[in-house]
Amino acid sequence: MTTDVRIRTRRTLIDIARRHQRIGAGSTPTFLAQRTTKMVWLDLTPILAPMMWAVVGAAATRLYMPERATQDLDVAIRAQDATTVREKLARAGFTHLGELSIGGSTWRAPDGQTIDVIEGREEWWEEALREAQTNRDAQGLPILPLRFLVLMKFQAGHVQDLADITRMLGQAPPRELEAVRALFQRFASADLADLESLIALGKLETGVQ
Repeated sequence: MTTDVRIRTRRTLIDIARRHQRIGAGSTPTFLAQRTTKMVWLDLTPILAPMMWAVVGAAATRLYMPERATQDLDVAIRAQDATTVREKLARAGFTHLGELSIGGSTWRAPDGQTIDVIEGREEWWEEALREAQTNRDAQGLPILPLRFLVLMKFQAGHVQDLADITRMLGQAPPRELEAVRALFQRFASADLADLESLIALGKLETGVQ
């Protein structure tokens, strides 16, 4: 998906949602407050150490919103660590299944789990992965901090990514929202208006003004 198509798609979805969504018309507050780790994912730390890595994608969102089902584990590493990470996975018995169009590779773990390894190339990845090492979920996995996860999903621009963003931001405390805004100011300032629309949609779901 080209950048222009991604922007048009995002803005069309935002416009549709703003026209139809009503205050408090989403899930119940009890459901939105749930934070579970029902799905148990492979901890790659013993395999990849000392390389930094973090959980991203659907498995990461459960730290910031209700857990949702997903078929595979998405993780991120620094692009400069890619060769070493691939060697470590192969030695640990992982099977290489193919390459990702966004940069990275797909692997099958010895236990059958499918893992997408995204190779982060943007300049913010170093900071994001470093902070993730102390940002753990209940299973103990390193999770991409909220502001970076929002930026990553925003840049991907898929429908599910935008839905995740609105739900996560709708429940985020003011301090976290300001951190997201500050990161966008640094790396995606042209998209601040769309970010504010997504925050507003998230607040509508929770019924918070």
